[in-house]
Amino acid sequence: MELKEAVQLKVKEAKKRFENFKITPQELAAYIDHTILKPTATREIIERVAHEAIEFGFKSVCVNPSRVREIKELLKNTNIEVCSVVGFPLGANTTYIKAKETEKAIEDGASEIDMVINIGWLKEREYQKVKNDIEEVVKAASGNIVKVIIETCYLDFDEKIKATELIIDSGAHFVKTSTGFGAHGATLEDVALLKIISDDKIKVKAAGGIRTYKDAALMILAGADRIGASRSVDIIKGIM
Repeated sequence: MELKEAVQLKVKEAKKRFENFKITPQELAAYIDHTILKPTATREIIERVAHEAIEFGFKSVCVNPSRVREIKELLKNTNIEVCSVVGFPLGANTTYIKAKETEKAIEDGASEIDMVINIGWLKEREYQKVKNDIEEVVKAASGNIVKVIIETCYLDFDEKIKATELIIDSGAHFVKTSTGFGAHGATLEDVALLKIISDDKIKVKAAGGIRTYKDAALMILAGADRIGASRSVDIIKGIM
C-alpha cells in the first residue's frame, strides 16, 4: 500500500472508531499540554492557567520562556510538567540562541522543550543544518523531553517525511505539527502521516486549532500521543 493511501485509511479508521470511542476526563487530560503562548498573557492569566491545570490534571503547562519560573512556582508540589517553547514561533533563531534559550528554560524549571525547526533550511534541503539545530537543543535539554515543531502548514508531503526522519536521527522525542501561529494547525492527515513515518521511534504531538472534545479525540485516534491546546478546559468539559 502506498503511503498516501495508508494515511487516508488511518484517517478513515479514526473517524469510524470515534463513534464508539470512550475516554474519561482524567485520561484525556493526561494527553494535554495546556498552552498559553499569547503575547498578551499577563500574570493573572498565567495564574488562571496554572489553576486550571491543577484542577483538571493536564499533562503540562506550556508557556513562553519569560514565564517558566512563574509557572514552575505555581505548579510546585504537583506532577504537572513545565514546558517552554524555543525558537518560537518562526524557528529562525540561530542554533546558538536556541541552545542557550533551552539551557535557560531548563535552569528556570522547564522539564519539556517545544522547539521550532528552521523551516527555510528544510526547504533548501540543508538537512545537516536542520539536524544539527535539533541536536544542539537536545544536548542543551540535558535529557529532558524535546518536541520538535515542523509547522506542517508550510511543508509539502515529502518535506513532512524528511523532517520527521531528521527528528528521529537527532535524538528528539516528539514531532509536533504546528505552533498555532501558522496558516493552519493540525490536520488528521498530518497526524496520521507523522505517526506512520515515526514508526514508534518518536511520539507525535498535535497542536493548533484543536478546540473541542471531538477534535482532540480524533487526533488521538489518528495517532497523537500528546495534544497541545489553549482551549483545554472546553475540550475536557465536552465529555463531563
